[in-house]
Amino acid sequence: QVQLVESGGGAVQPGGSLRLSCAVSGYSYKRYCMGWFRQAPGKEREGLAAVAGDGYPASYANSVKGRFTISLDSAKNTLFLQMNSLKPEDTAMYYCAAGLHGGIWDNPTQRCRYNYWGQGTQVTVSS
Repeated sequence: QVQLVESGGGAVQPGGSLRLSCAVSGYSYKRYCMGWFRQAPGKEREGLAAVAGDGYPASYANSVKGRFTISLDSAKNTLFLQMNSLKPEDTAMYYCAAGLHGGIWDNPTQRCRYNYWGQGTQVTVSS
């Protein structure tokens, strides 16, 4: 059974940084495809970043490109999202997800066929 558990969220001032972690269990990395999403109240879920074993580089949404970095430590079964230069509009619940290779490699939302989701971790950016 695949389980994803996020951690590392919290409150931070604008311009600050946070690193989110996603502990993964029961997932096969043979054809891995994993990503980070967020959802703010009253807004649609947004795909932020994805990484996969498909030979293509990590992909990012325009809203976070240059500020957020996704990485995978398969030896530690952990997916990370390093978030720098945080803005109030980054406030949301953040989720990690995993699945199989999907379609468009440079679109985090469509890169994977996400079958597994974590429960989320809250990030609040406020002064």
